[in-house]
Amino acid sequence: MTLDDLRNIDFNNIGDLPLPVKGVLLLGILLGTLLAGGWFVWKPMLDDLQAAEDTEWGPDKQSGLRKEFENKAGIANNLPQYQAQLKEAELKSNILLKQLPDKSQMDGLLTDINQAGIGRGLEFELFRPGAEKPSALYAEMPITIRVLGTYHDLGAFASDLGQMSRIVTLGQIAITPVAAKDAKGNASSILAMDAIATTYRALDKGDAPPPSNKRPH
Repeated sequence: MTLDDLRNIDFNNIGDLPLPVKGVLLLGILLGTLLAGGWFVWKPMLDDLQAAEDTEWGPDKQSGLRKEFENKAGIANNLPQYQAQLKEAELKSNILLKQLPDKSQMDGLLTDINQAGIGRGLEFELFRPGAEKPSALYAEMPITIRVLGTYHDLGAFASDLGQMSRIVTLGQIAITPVAAKDAKGNASSILAMDAIATTYRALDKGDAPPPSNKRPH
């Protein structure tokens, strides 16, 4: 079949056309349908995909996902290091817990604190242990103190508390001059230090658990 044969096709009498011509026409119709379908069906889908890439999966979204992936990959790569740090923290926690006295040793610790001040030549005007505050692992006892002494002796006393075998911390420190004169009538160098010395003890098996902060329903 030649090009002239295709030009001279009478579409009003398609049924009378030779079989080869009918085959060419059917093939052409099929291809045209596929192309048209591709344009009207796939074109909107491609547009939607492009729109999604420009919005939801635009540069900011891609950058955020990339950073999230890099962060998670970094955590996975450093997991052994994190595990080692956690183990070290647990060991330090156990060491600190072993430094805590039990209830039977608290009286001795209070005496040691008092003796540390006296050993530095300080005068205790107040030494008042407060109520214990239990937590999940230990109980803390605040001790309100007021001691008199020179600036050097007060500093040495604070240093001695920090070096005790038991954990003792000083907080809420306030130092004020004492309005007094020595035997020669000169202004005294004595200072007053008010502070809260806090010590800690390990919980005994018979200790009540700390109160819960949860409100009843």
